Amino acid sequence: MKHKTIRGYIRYTSKKPERLDQERGREFFTLTRQSDGVLLMDAHCEIDDEPNVIRDVMQAMHLDGSPIDCSVRLSVGDQFEGTGWFRFDENHAECEMYNRKDGRVSKRIETEKKVPWLQSHPIVGDGLLMKLYDISKGVGKQMIKNFMLTSPDHRGATGPMLFKMKQMSIEYLGDEEITISAGTFKARHFAVGDTAGSLLEEHPPYHVWVTADDDYLFLKAGAAGYMQTHYELESVAYFNM
Repeated sequence: MKHKTIRGYIRYTSKKPERLDQERGREFFTLTRQSDGVLLMDAHCEIDDEPNVIRDVMQAMHLDGSPIDCSVRLSVGDQFEGTGWFRFDENHAECEMYNRKDGRVSKRIETEKKVPWLQSHPIVGDGLLMKLYDISKGVGKQMIKNFMLTSPDHRGATGPMLFKMKQMSIEYLGDEEITISAGTFKARHFAVGDTAGSLLEEHPPYHVWVTADDDYLFLKAGAAGYMQTHYELESVAYFNM
């Protein structure tokens, strides 16, 4: 097998009482697992809530989720917001960016070891983020430290820019079978939390379900608190080349 490709569509909806189950955005993605051990995530994301967001991301990572390189282009309120390129090695993170707020920016950050994750904000990436949990240790909570983001905003609607994040937790709640729009799947259930002091605003409780296999394909998720949002895989197709 030369490579494996997964293509899908994720629907964003609201869980607020006045907008219950109304569509508020969408995401079209491709995940390609190459024979050289590189995983490519290509995602087109649209958020309809004002000011609306259009984000295109191409991110390369190792199979453990650690980033290699990434490009992001962002529009907010139907206007260009910024574009950026990011690269990572064992001891550095660097980026070249241009955005409306800061103009042209070059940035290089020394790191003690390789960055474990780059949060570039596609929802399909939230499934891949769960790779950072050591599943061999079973149910429980683990802290993830010193990873990076392209935006500290919950919608990823600023920058893009390179930000360091101190920590967050991933809690593994066990396996279950779930039925969603895309079908019935054996799933792993996780929860993300403990972001206080790391983001502009603490992220509300966030539950994520992914396939119970090596793909960690995003299936569904929900954010509580002020967000009250739901995300669900609507369709998926697999291709082996």
